[in-house]
Amino acid sequence: MRYVFAVLLCLATPLGAEPLRVLAIGDSILAWHKWTGRDIPSVMGAALGAQVENDAVAGARFSNTSGLGRAVGFDVRAQFRTGPWDLVLINGGANDFLADCGCRACDPVLDGLIAPDLSGEVATLLAEILASGAKVIWMGYYASARSGQFAGCRPYLVEYDARLARLAAQTPGLSFVDSEAVLDREDRGHFAFDGIHPSLEGARRIGAYLARSVRQ
Repeated sequence: MRYVFAVLLCLATPLGAEPLRVLAIGDSILAWHKWTGRDIPSVMGAALGAQVENDAVAGARFSNTSGLGRAVGFDVRAQFRTGPWDLVLINGGANDFLADCGCRACDPVLDGLIAPDLSGEVATLLAEILASGAKVIWMGYYASARSGQFAGCRPYLVEYDARLARLAAQTPGLSFVDSEAVLDREDRGHFAFDGIHPSLEGARRIGAYLARSVRQ
């Protein structure tokens, strides 16, 4: 019986199958805990047995007009590079609202990133990534325990995520996963000391949720 089980197991596991290759790009939500190896992309990768490269940078905007900023990773678009990726995990945009409009009267910034007709800088990058052959998961923002300097951004981020979800619904190869589904803004254990970034438990919950989404 043990021999039969072993044979069935071998048949179910393709010989020489390569692990999923994942590139993560974005801002500090994905970069948080990267120095410990317990960031959201790493948690997701461990659950999937995937090879993960996390190029997300804390403070990155989706669109940064500074040449120096782009060169050092502070532009999410510039973080992407063509490679042997099966999957690209991406987030970004909150820092654009903070830097470009101070989280007030941000409709022009929102529409530049993704307009009501779903065109814009975000759609352009996503089309480029999909054209490279990789699948894409866009990770939506969650409601944080305290808004801090992002006070006023919440309505814009909610609409931003809603437009991205609509874009994903009509774009093959693109998925939208809402990290808010697994974080409770009333539970401080889900957040780091600043009440904005994920704690280790928060990163674990989001990473595991993303892994389940990939399996599905």
